[in-house]
This record gives sequence, C-alpha cells and structure tokens, in this order.
Amino acid sequence: MTESVFEDEPICSAKGCTAPAEWALRWNNPRIHTEERRKTWLACDAHRAQLSDFLSARGFLREVEPFSPA
Repeated sequence: MTESVFEDEPICSAKGCTAPAEWALRWNNPRIHTEERRKTWLACDAHRAQLSDFLSARGFLREVEPFSPA
C-alpha cells in the first residue's frame, strides 16, 4: 500500500475560498468567552477586510496579525 503524504496548507476562512491564509484574525465573543480567550479565523489578502468588518461590527475582533504556519 502506498501512502500519500502531503501537508494541508492553511486556507482562508471565507466561505468557498481556497486561497492560502495570509492573516490571522483573533477574536472572541465577550458574552461567552473570557477576556483572554482567542479564537482564530484565517484570511487571504482578498478577504481580510470583509472578515475583519464582520467581526468588528459585532464587537468581536481583537487583533489582526500576519499568519505564519507553525
């Protein structure tokens, strides 16, 4: 049996987007998460503003950082 070995490249969190992730949008919902808790959405350059605006409009966006896979 042959094994196919490949690394999944992290992609943008926008619905239907398969572009590589360039940005990490760190957020939390203050009504259900502690202040220090962070969730992460990944964004490509094309969707960074759209996803940031969505989170900001709800008061969830905490920081946006360049994404680098571990």
